[in-house]
Amino acid sequence: MANALTLLRIFLIVPFTAVMFAPGDPAQWTALLLFLAAGATDFLDGRVARARGETSRLGAMLDPIADKLLTTAALFLLVMTGELYGIHILAGLSILLREIWVAGLREALAGRSVLAVSPLAKVKTTAQFVAIAVLLVPWGGTMVALGLVLLWIAAALTLFTGYQYTRAALPVLQEKP
Repeated sequence: MANALTLLRIFLIVPFTAVMFAPGDPAQWTALLLFLAAGATDFLDGRVARARGETSRLGAMLDPIADKLLTTAALFLLVMTGELYGIHILAGLSILLREIWVAGLREALAGRSVLAVSPLAKVKTTAQFVAIAVLLVPWGGTMVALGLVLLWIAAALTLFTGYQYTRAALPVLQEKP
C-alpha cells in the first residue's frame, strides 16, 4: 500500500505535465490539484508504511526518487510556462543541483554509511512543495511574488541541508579504500 502511494506520486507526473501545457485557468487549477495530490502521497506513504509495518528498502529508495522526479518536473514546467523566470531560475537550479549532489553522496556511501534524512531535510521538502504549489496557483501578481520568495527560502534550506549532508559524508569519503 505505501509503495503504491509512492508509485502513484511518480505516475501523477505524467498528467500533471500534460495539463501544464493546456491553455486556460481550468487546466492550471487541474495541474495544481494533481501536484497537491502527488504531494499528499509523500505525506501519507511513510505514515502508512510505519502504521502497517510495511517499511522496506524499496520504499526507502523510491520515496526520495519520487520526490526528486516531482520537484524536477514541476520546476522545469514552471520555467517553460514562464512562472519561474530570470534570476529566480537560479533558485530552482540550486535546488536541482543539490538534489543531484546528495544523490551522488548517497551512491558513493552505499554499503558503507547511510545518510539519514535529517528533520531539517523534511522541512526543506515541505518548503519546496509549498513554494511550487503557490507558483502553480493561476492568480498571478501577488501569488507569483509570494511563490518566488518561498522558492528562495526553499533553495536556502536545500543548500544548507546539502552542506550538512556533505559535512557528514566527508569523513567516510576521505577514508582510504
